Amino acid sequence: MRIAIVGAGLAGLTAAYELREVAAAEDSQVDVFEASDRIGGKLFTVPFNDGPVDLGAEAFLARREDAVEFFTELGLADSLVEPSGKSSLVYSGGELQNLPRGGVMGIPSTSAPIAHLVSEETARKIDAEADTAAINWTVGEDRSIGKLVRERYGDEVVDRVVSSLLGGVYSCLADDLGIRATVPQLAEALDALAEAGERVTLSGAVSKIEQSRPAPGGGEAKPVFNAFAGGYAELYETLAEKSGADIHLDTFVSGITFDAKNSTYTIAGQGVPGDAEPYDRVIVATPAPTTARLLSKAAPEAAEALKPVKLASSAIVGFKFDSDAGLPDSSGLLIAADQPGVHAKAFTFSSKKWPHIKNRIGDGAVIRASFGRFGDDSLAREDEDTLVDYALDDLLAITGFDAREAGVSEIYTQRWFGGLPRFDENHLATVATVREKLTAQPGLDVTGAWAGGVGVPAVVADARAAAKRVREG
Repeated sequence: MRIAIVGAGLAGLTAAYELREVAAAEDSQVDVFEASDRIGGKLFTVPFNDGPVDLGAEAFLARREDAVEFFTELGLADSLVEPSGKSSLVYSGGELQNLPRGGVMGIPSTSAPIAHLVSEETARKIDAEADTAAINWTVGEDRSIGKLVRERYGDEVVDRVVSSLLGGVYSCLADDLGIRATVPQLAEALDALAEAGERVTLSGAVSKIEQSRPAPGGGEAKPVFNAFAGGYAELYETLAEKSGADIHLDTFVSGITFDAKNSTYTIAGQGVPGDAEPYDRVIVATPAPTTARLLSKAAPEAAEALKPVKLASSAIVGFKFDSDAGLPDSSGLLIAADQPGVHAKAFTFSSKKWPHIKNRIGDGAVIRASFGRFGDDSLAREDEDTLVDYALDDLLAITGFDAREAGVSEIYTQRWFGGLPRFDENHLATVATVREKLTAQPGLDVTGAWAGGVGVPAVVADARAAAKRVREG
């Protein structure tokens, strides 16, 4: 059997690993084609002088036991590290405030957790929401999370809290994101209220989620997130090595065609061997627009269904400072969407957040500055010097930490053009349609963040499922 995988990011490499028995079998072949000059895709570990630092995703949900088990299978269990547990901050109204606890992605059930971030009028609106007209909610639907929260709680909750939290994950404002696509537990709580014939309210749904959580004090609390001591390079390099696949870098795939008579696929493009034999199976593990283009001949209906998916761009600037004197003792800070005069959307104080990084650098500091949201690529396209100045100026204005005085010893800038899909209220329906259209196309499958969801565990799970379908296919 001959299998081609287009894309050597996390999804493509995970699929290749799942197909390692095919790669090892006699007269079989697994080829991975990657357009860039490196593997890993949106995972990118850079070599700071004191040790590796991720300038893409930096952590994963440790509560996803399937992911932890998978990393253990790969032999990486000893590389998993825990965060310090330091709290996060939010910059809103010109002041640094504690990030609210409880609720769901910054959406509270009462005004108490966010009273310090909103006006008294907004606080009253939150507390009165349960007694207002019920939400006209249909079980299984999706809608904009930003619009719903604005309607029920007001603009301040969205602009100062919800967009700040969601923006750090999805590089989008809350108005651009679907509830079910990004905060599925909230959609499920709204479904449960509707199915039970109860009044559907936002505060009621959030309260339902809070009540389902384990009570504190029931044993040692496990960290929400884990990371890799050597950065995500440990993961993507291990996947590549253990997959047994032939990985072709700097290979731009321009098209995939299907021979119905022989049920085989031909891969064409720059760097693809012209005399390559056809493939029996193909997995496309690329961003949505690229996937749509590649499917245009082999699966035109699926390609057309995928076209509405849009991408968000961002940029991350990583710094190493000689001193952390004056830096808040926090894991980082988010910046309210309605905060004027600030260019960055978030700062991760990596050496405060991750003890393994702090242990490497002693008195210094490692900080990541994040820029850019969906619909505005201007910051992602700014030159490095400008982004560096924006980050240092914002740090000083927000925290009082004079980064220039602290001594800038290293700088790395990474731009993610089209790094994340926009998970709007139509996204899940789009993915379902694409998958349905592909069922009629033998041996062809798709995977990636747009298909499986944001977050390393989600991408891994989706890629493993795609590989299984292709293998058994």
